[in-house]
Amino acid sequence: MSSAVRRAALSADPLDLAAHVSAVQDPRAGAVSTFLGQVRDHDPAVQGEVTALEYSAHPDAGAVLQELAEQVAQRHEVLGIAVSHRTGLLTVGEPAVVVAVSAAHRAPALDGCAELIEVVKAELPVWKREVLRDGSHLWVGL
Repeated sequence: MSSAVRRAALSADPLDLAAHVSAVQDPRAGAVSTFLGQVRDHDPAVQGEVTALEYSAHPDAGAVLQELAEQVAQRHEVLGIAVSHRTGLLTVGEPAVVVAVSAAHRAPALDGCAELIEVVKAELPVWKREVLRDGSHLWVGL
């Protein structure tokens, strides 16, 4: 594991933004950029109100998340990266993914954070089942 990647994990437990920020603290850091993705009550592509999301992960998803974080760390001058993605059933408002990136300056922190959330969304083998108020559901990401 790169010394810059402090945390890369899937978790069935609630995610804590402050813990991710703490994990990337470094006396050389002048910037910490964060992203908190949370469950919302709608999906623009779906009719109906979303009441919950259920995330399922491939058995290799943890290793993939680690590798994605390592790749971002190598492309940007970052000092610390902490990224976690939830699994299991989440209700509206709960954090589903948290990213924190520290760097000496704001540009690498912002760029690293933005790139990491985009590659996680595109490449992490995690799927979600959207649960709608009427009791129906829809799988996304399959």
